[in-house]
Order: sequence, then C-alpha cells, then structure tokens
Amino acid sequence: MAVALLLAGHSTLCADEFRTPAISAVRVDWRAALDQLRTEINTQPAAASAFSFTRRYRLPAYDPRSTPALVQLNATASQIFTGIGRSPVPVLLPFDPAAFLNAQLNEVPASLSVSHYQADFRPVDLFDAGPAGYDATFSLEPGAGDGLPQRTFAKPVEVQITGSILIYDINDPTGGKGEPVKALAAQYPDLRRFIREGYVRYAFTRFGVPYVVSIQCLDSTPRARRLACREAYPVAERFLKALHVAGGLPSRPRLDLPSGIAERPADTSPDFTYRLAGDIIANSGHRKQGGRFDITAYSQIRFPLERAPAYVHSQEFRNRRSSDRPADELAGSNTSYPWQDNFCEARSFNVGQCPSGFGHQGEDIRPAPCPPNGEGAEHCDPRQQAVVAVRDSTVIRSLKQQAATLQINSATEHIRFRYMHMNPATMDADGVLNGRSVEEGEKIGVVSNYLDHPNGTSRHLHFDVQVFTRDGWLWVNPYATLVSAYERLIRGRGRVIGPEIAAAPEVAHAMPEDIARPDSQEGGEN
Repeated sequence: MAVALLLAGHSTLCADEFRTPAISAVRVDWRAALDQLRTEINTQPAAASAFSFTRRYRLPAYDPRSTPALVQLNATASQIFTGIGRSPVPVLLPFDPAAFLNAQLNEVPASLSVSHYQADFRPVDLFDAGPAGYDATFSLEPGAGDGLPQRTFAKPVEVQITGSILIYDINDPTGGKGEPVKALAAQYPDLRRFIREGYVRYAFTRFGVPYVVSIQCLDSTPRARRLACREAYPVAERFLKALHVAGGLPSRPRLDLPSGIAERPADTSPDFTYRLAGDIIANSGHRKQGGRFDITAYSQIRFPLERAPAYVHSQEFRNRRSSDRPADELAGSNTSYPWQDNFCEARSFNVGQCPSGFGHQGEDIRPAPCPPNGEGAEHCDPRQQAVVAVRDSTVIRSLKQQAATLQINSATEHIRFRYMHMNPATMDADGVLNGRSVEEGEKIGVVSNYLDHPNGTSRHLHFDVQVFTRDGWLWVNPYATLVSAYERLIRGRGRVIGPEIAAAPEVAHAMPEDIARPDSQEGGEN
C-alpha cells in the first residue's frame, strides 16, 4: 500500500522532475534596530558621544551613509567579529558594544578578557556573516557565570544563534510549537521554547527578523558526558538576557524565491537508476512506518564523493558486504544500482520531516569497491576514497567533533551540509575547523568508518542537509539533492524504477573522462 501511494504521488507530482525550495525573504525594520541601539549605547555616556544617529532622508535606506551609527558600530565590533557588517539583519550577540567601547575610550587595560563583555561566555568559537544573515557559536565553561546553578555536565556548553533574512518554506507538521518563558517574557514577548531534533531552542522575532538560539542536549537526567536539556535552560536564558545589537547593515530589499523546476542533465544515463524518494526498505522506518516523498533538490551541489560510481543505500538494514569483494558478488548489495532512500530509517533521532517523527537524518553513501584485478585496480586504495566540499562554503566544526558541517550563506541560500564518519583526529590535523573556507571540489577527508571509535560503523559517508526555518535549523531529505548532484557528476539523467525491479545491470561507467582526475592525484593524507 505504501508503495502504491508513493507511485500515485509520483504520477500526480511529476517526480521525474525535481523542485527547487521555496524561500521567503523577510523585511527588516532597521529603524527599530537603531532605536534599540541608541538605548543600549546611552547606558555609557562616553561611548554615546562617539555615535551619530542623524537621519539622512534623501539617501536610500540601504545606503550605509543613511545609518552612520551602524557603520560606527560595525567598525567597533569587527575587532572581534570579523565581517559583521556583511549581515543584512541586525546582529544580536551576547556582547556589550557600549561597555567595550567605553573601556577603549577610558584606556582600560587590554588584558581584560573579552568574556568580561560577553556575560562570561568565551571568545566566539564561530562567527559567520553574509548576505543571508549570520550564525555564531559561543561556549560557557563549567562553573562560569555568576548566579547559575551548579551543572553536572563536565564540558563547555555550546550555544548557537542564527538570524536570517531567508526562511525556507518547508511542509513542517510540528512547526510553530513551544512554550513561553516567564523570566524572558518582558524582553521577548513572542519567545517560544521547545525541544526539537536534539536541541532545546528559543525562537523569537525582533525587527521583523526570525532569530533562534539553540543548545544541543538530551531530554533526560543530567550526566557528566551528556548535557541534559534542563541543565541547558539557565545557560540559554543567560545568553538571551545578554543579547545586544552588535552590528549589521541594511541591504536592498529581497524578493521571495518561489519553487521551480530544478536543473538536471537532458541526456539519459545508460545505467544510473534510483528508487523514489520515500521508498525506503520495507519495515525499516520507526515503528515500521514509511519514508517521506520529497522531490525537493534543496541546493545545486557538487556530489560529496570525488569519483563515480557511488551508491546511496542503507548501511543498517541491507546486508553489509566488504568493500574489497569482487563487484559481481555485490550485485543487489549496497554497492550497486538502483539507489534507495534511507532518510527515514529507524533511529533514535528526532526528525520532524519523517512520518513517525524519528529517522536517520540523512543518507548513507558508499563508494564503489576497488576492482579485484582489471584496469585501475593497482591505483585504487579503498581507504583513500576522497570526500570533497559540495560548494564554496564555511566549515562549522570544533576540535574532536565527529561531524563536519559546511554552510552556505549567500543572497539566495542559507543552508548546511553535514558529513559524518571521517576520523576526528585526522580532521583536526587537517584543519577542518570552525571558520575555515573551502572551495567546491576541495578534498576535506576520506571515506571512513568512525562512529565514537574506529571501526564503529561500515565504511561509508553519512551526508545530510539542514535549512533555516522559524524553528531553527531542521533536517530535510537530501535524496533528490544527491540524485541531481550525481547526475551532474556523470553527465547523465537517472531513471526512476519501481520496487518490482530487483537489481540494475552491472555499472558501465565511472565518470566522463574529461572530469575524472588522474590516478596520481588520488589518495592523500589519512
């Protein structure tokens, strides 16, 4: 029945064509932001004298000369938050610019820690501003912060904040929920607190802009290695109470971006086949529920593995085969066509886009096994299959973290791509860390099997996609995004097949010769 419904949806929605996402652009009330800035600056008279709030009506609102106070503010804050003036929305941070500037004017010793002006939060771990808005991550050390209750959690607590001019309009059955926080009601009248997809989140609107503050946590009892959400509440509330207007600059008004037909190759691939989005392995979903039919290609990306062929398949519910076994023994395994969606496979992760509310969060991708003999076998190392950046982007990753996330912040996109199962120590050594800029196609690692420890999973890449919504960053199904990226890599359009087709023919191609890199460029550091 589930397959029949998927096929019916395929017919009705033309699943042979993929759609681009619908994105709404908000209008920013910069006059309200300037009023708040004036109030905050006036708490320090010496600093206030250095700011000009003169209105210049003959200039367009997006001309920097029309808001001299913001230009002055960006000049001050950029000493700590590089590029803060690139944000088209007011940047709210737990940073007090008035106190910081007052200290500079009064020649307070530079040895005074930046944390003094940040409500005891450490110097920013990540700050990224661009045409879509800004993202920042701060940490609070155990025991830091006057008045906070003692915490069991033994590590610094990371707090993330995002303000965005772009909102992805996804079908979100659990969106918009939450409870008010009495202690913050006067400061944030529309504030919602809720636990979703592994984070406690605080969503609010200010100056017409959606902001979300979030902390990764477990809705459980406190543990030394697992932050309980109730331990995160006072940290998040301290963060919210300390938010000030720290920068940003008006830009030209944006237009909404309606959904359209995604660009794909016209020529048909001779062998690439894939099953419908949402057609997961029978009974592999949480409580045996099915997948999610989603034909949205959320971004036009480069495929995350350097070379074709590659395969999207379950690594949990299919028979795992060694990647160095002969290809003919792997027919119908997880290294053969057709591809099959595994976004909503049963896991303990909350995924609002899955029918059951739980899922895998992304897709498992396996590279082709090395040929046993034959052409190219002597140059193929199964432990050196390169993973590459899908777009020009900024890395979000702290030391020792297992996941590396790449973020795009552009005039038309605010989206994240997460890679998992590469060795954290190798990523640390290679500098795949917060704030690093990477170029599309740049090698960022190799396919591995790390999950809490080496050999913790099969050798594959987990890849997922998050988009910014009014509930913060949410996981969406990357299947159509990966299908279209793979089609561009092999320069051929895939063919949708139904569940009645067992296994595709033996793969005939790797990738067009003019795209493939020389064998001498394969491999690299492990």
